[in-house]
Amino acid sequence: MFCGDYVQGTIFPAPNFNPIVDAQMLGGALQGFGCDKDMLIDILTQRCNAQRLMIAEAYQSMYGRDLIGDLKEKLSDHFKDVMVGLMYSPPSYDAHELWHAMKGAGTEENCLIDILASRTNAEIFQMREAYCLQYGSNLQEDIYSETSGHFRDTLMNLVQGIREEGYTDPVMAAQDAMVLWEACQRKTGEHKTMLQMILCNKSYQQLWLVFQDFQNISGQDIVDAINECYDGYFQELLVAIVLCVRDKPAYFAYRLYSAIHDFGFHNKTVIRILIARSEIDLMNIRKRYKERYGKSLFHDIKNFASGHYEKALLAICAGDAEDY
Repeated sequence: MFCGDYVQGTIFPAPNFNPIVDAQMLGGALQGFGCDKDMLIDILTQRCNAQRLMIAEAYQSMYGRDLIGDLKEKLSDHFKDVMVGLMYSPPSYDAHELWHAMKGAGTEENCLIDILASRTNAEIFQMREAYCLQYGSNLQEDIYSETSGHFRDTLMNLVQGIREEGYTDPVMAAQDAMVLWEACQRKTGEHKTMLQMILCNKSYQQLWLVFQDFQNISGQDIVDAINECYDGYFQELLVAIVLCVRDKPAYFAYRLYSAIHDFGFHNKTVIRILIARSEIDLMNIRKRYKERYGKSLFHDIKNFASGHYEKALLAICAGDAEDY
């Protein structure tokens, strides 16, 4: 993060929290034929993730049923995806998204890119554990079998979660910048490997120096160079890594804008980013969105979504009057 930005989400722990009262209210909301969707939104979007997990425990001991199971049974469509998504812990939610991205008809490469290009070492480690627990499967093996080429090599590198942290070496940065520049000129398999090794393994701080040196050597921005030299998902993944290194909230603002405007509201992407970033940096993402695109995220969601689905997304986004 630059400009001394304070990193902030949009969802915080609720004061005077009582999981038993919340579980009773949810039980009431989910009973019978109808379903009090407003109550579900009011409770689940106004509690932090740790509190929601406590509500699920209270619900289980009170009714002998699984809250996620009941939400899946009673709700439908995208509204269901939002409410169910809120009930997973962050590592479990990442695991859930990756599993579904790989196990459906055709692999959803953009989901793999969004998650693996942006997560920290600790987040990747927890996500791998959650994936194994939830699906009895190995995340690395599944990525290996569902992807191919240099795109696969880069994902396999990222999913190890072994990026250096906090370390800078100006001399090494100048050397790495030369390697990147050469990789964009020569484009051999070996150069592609060196390129992804640098982008996946060097610390964010080190890569800042590398990108500066690259600009000085080549007179070109690293993103422009990658876009010119490479194509396909390999290129998209490399660019995503660079954008996350530079400014993660700006990367997610860009992904949301493109999901909303270029893909006719790509629901899965919008839901995934809002939920996954809600307690990390969604406030910063909202700010970047407004700065870059002129309209607020709140405004664009309001324009494209409707009903309880819209209400739930706006509640997570936590927009206010000035956002209209």
